[in-house]
Amino acid sequence: MLKNLRKKLMMLGECFSMSLSNILNNRVRSFLTVLGILIGVTAVIALITTVSGFSGTLSSSFMSMGAGTLSVTVTGSDLKPGMTTEDLEELTELDIVEGITPNVTLRSRLSKSGKYKTNVSISGKNFFYFIKTADAVERGRTIHPTDENSRTFVCLINHDIMEELFYGIDPVGETMYIDGVPFLVIGVLAESEGASVINLLSGTASVIIPYTTALKMNNANVVTSFTVYLAEGADSTQASETITETMDRMFSFEEDCFTVTTMSGIEDTMNSMLSMVSTLLAGIASIALVVGGIGIMNMMLTTVTERTMEIGLKKALGAIPWQIQLQFLMESFLLSMIGGLLGVALGLGLSFALCQATCCLKRSKVHMKARRTT
Repeated sequence: MLKNLRKKLMMLGECFSMSLSNILNNRVRSFLTVLGILIGVTAVIALITTVSGFSGTLSSSFMSMGAGTLSVTVTGSDLKPGMTTEDLEELTELDIVEGITPNVTLRSRLSKSGKYKTNVSISGKNFFYFIKTADAVERGRTIHPTDENSRTFVCLINHDIMEELFYGIDPVGETMYIDGVPFLVIGVLAESEGASVINLLSGTASVIIPYTTALKMNNANVVTSFTVYLAEGADSTQASETITETMDRMFSFEEDCFTVTTMSGIEDTMNSMLSMVSTLLAGIASIALVVGGIGIMNMMLTTVTERTMEIGLKKALGAIPWQIQLQFLMESFLLSMIGGLLGVALGLGLSFALCQATCCLKRSKVHMKARRTT
C-alpha cells in the first residue's frame, strides 16, 4: 500500500515538473493564456472592493448626516394645501421633536453690477437649520429669528455665486438682486459643507434666504416640505408614528396628504441599490473569467493536437488514459493558479492605490479649505 502511495506521489511530481516545463517552453502562449484569467480576477476584486468601500463610506456619511432626522413631504388636500407656521410650531412642541427646518425652493435670476445669472437654485431655511449645521457658513452670519419674523431680504451665497458676481470683492455686506428685489448678502456658505441630507434630498442650493421670505416670493403661505430633528434618544420609528398621528389630525384624517421618510429607510434603499450595482459589476467582470477559461481550454486543445505523437508514445510504453489526462489537467491547473494569484495581487494593489488616491484627494480638499479659511 505504501509502495502504491509512493508511486502515485512520484507520478504527481513528474506530472507537475513536465507541466511546468511545457509552460516555460511556450512562454508567449502561456502568458497570453494566463492574461485572460489575470484580467478577470483583477477586475472582479477591484470592482467589488471599490464598490464595497464606496458603499461603506456613503452609508456612514448618511448615518452621520441623517441620524435623528425625518423628512416630510406634504401633497396636501383641497382644504389644506400644506403646513402653516402654526402647524410647524405644534409639531415642534412634541417631546420627541428638537426642532423643524422648512424647505422652500425656487428658481430665480440673480444680478449684480451688470452681471447676471439665471435659473439659480434658491432655498428658504430657518435659523434652526444653521444650528444643526454649524459648519455650513464659512464667514458672515446666519439667518436669525428676526429675519424670519420680519421677512427680511437677506441671503447667504455659495462660492460659485461669489466668484461669478462678486469677483475680487468681499460679498458680505454687499447688495445683489434676486428677481429684481435687492438682497443684502450676510454670509458665504462653506464649500461642499452645506450638503446635508436635506440638500441631498431637495437639491443643493446656491443661495439661502429666510423661508418666510421665500414663501412670500413664491406667493405662498404654506410649507410643503420640511425636516424634523428628533430629540436625543428618540426612536425614529416611534417618532414617525407620532408625527404621522399628529399630522393626520391636522389633515382631518384624509389619505395621501403627506409622506414621512426616515433616514434608515433611505439608507436601506441605498444599500439595496448599491448591492444590485455591485452584483451587476461583478457579473460583468466575471465574463473576463469565462473568456480566460475558454482561452485555457483552447490552449489545451491545441496542445493535445500538437503532442499527438507524445501521447501515442506514452500509450505504447504502458501509460493508461487517466495518467495522460492528469498531465494536461495539471498543466491547465497551473495556468489557472498562476493567473489567479497574479490577478489577486494586482487586484488588491489596484484597490489599495484607489483608496490612497481617494484619501489624498480628501486631504487636499481639507488643506484647500484651511487655506481659504485663513
